[in-house]
Amino acid sequence: MHEDEITIGEPVVRELLAAQCPQWAGLPLSRAGAGTENVMFRLGDELLVRLPRTAGRAGALRKEVRWLPRLSARLSLRTPVPVYVGEPARSFPAQWAVFGWIEGEVVGPSVVADWAGLGVGLASFVRQLHAVDLDGVERAGDLSWYRGGELAPCDAWVSRALAECRPLIGDDRVDALDGIWRAGLALPASTGRHVWLHGDLRPGNLLVGEGRLRAVIDFGALSVGLPDAEHAAVWDLPAPARQAYRAELDVDDVTWARARAWAVAVAASGISYYWETFPEFVAECQARVAFLLES
Repeated sequence: MHEDEITIGEPVVRELLAAQCPQWAGLPLSRAGAGTENVMFRLGDELLVRLPRTAGRAGALRKEVRWLPRLSARLSLRTPVPVYVGEPARSFPAQWAVFGWIEGEVVGPSVVADWAGLGVGLASFVRQLHAVDLDGVERAGDLSWYRGGELAPCDAWVSRALAECRPLIGDDRVDALDGIWRAGLALPASTGRHVWLHGDLRPGNLLVGEGRLRAVIDFGALSVGLPDAEHAAVWDLPAPARQAYRAELDVDDVTWARARAWAVAVAASGISYYWETFPEFVAECQARVAFLLES
């Protein structure tokens, strides 16, 4: 999926546990999924091992370890809690971590009946996160990410991604997406205050129980910045969820238009970059495109 990926399998994880966490080395271990940044293994009944795909992506994991204990205490939904930080080893040249396991099912049509209720739940989480005091933390270093900034600096790579999407999803769809993107670029600069941002509230990072949002996971994209792009992820959800989310947060027209432009950026870049390497994520991005074009 990326250059310089580390080979990650059960033997590597077993070796790391035996050397650094012998108290857990004998627990059952099974692969629990993978994203664009990390590979996960369930460890016993109560733990999850997260390992970055490349050494260069270990910074996202370090952010979670550093900031989640502080943020989790201020959020009503469950979030990952780090319980051990592993050091690089011969078989795995990057930091890795063990978190508490969170039970739940990934958001999707088979587990969510009340989409409006899910939208309200997600909006409540976003409101809480954005209300957490920065306490002097600034948008700098690993807490500075493009999704917390302005649209204009991203135009070159978004335009390139849209062009690369033409042979993949068709000119008509790309033309429509490009129109949404250009409309966002034409808007005045945001005047919103900087807040804590999850940065990647896609369905795969939302867990439900009994049909209700129970947990938000994967804070590897955590940053500080403008709130506009945080709202972009609701275009991964059906219209009733989007409408309820917007109403709950009372998002104004200009902010909503910027968020929609950000949704185009993420969808186009995901399709173009992962077309041959991560078909599940491409399918998710294509679903986002369909929701964007129907709204």
